[in-house]
Amino acid sequence: MITVFGIRNCDTMKKAFAWLDANGVAYEFCDYRQPGVVAARLPEWNRCVGWQELLNTRGLTWRRLSQDERAGIDEARALQLMVAHPTLVRRPLVAVDGQLLLGFSPECFARLLD
Repeated sequence: MITVFGIRNCDTMKKAFAWLDANGVAYEFCDYRQPGVVAARLPEWNRCVGWQELLNTRGLTWRRLSQDERAGIDEARALQLMVAHPTLVRRPLVAVDGQLLLGFSPECFARLLD
């Protein structure tokens, strides 16, 4: 089963959903904002792809953090921030067959899901 993690209203998520639907790919959606979703899975995601890849420093949530919160970011601090602010986790995050894919690219989706 393919699980797509993210937030429904994100433009990149909408592109991913459209691609999956257009290509007839069945998937389960799991919203980062559901209590405990990120906290429960973050250690595994971090082992698989690393906190630097997971942390979305280009989004609005990151820009809204104070300078103090963003300063001196390391693994422990990044993981704490992502648990406290789940929308800091890059999206979409697609889990399939023990692999993770971060972000959306039609080419990457096609390779992973074929």
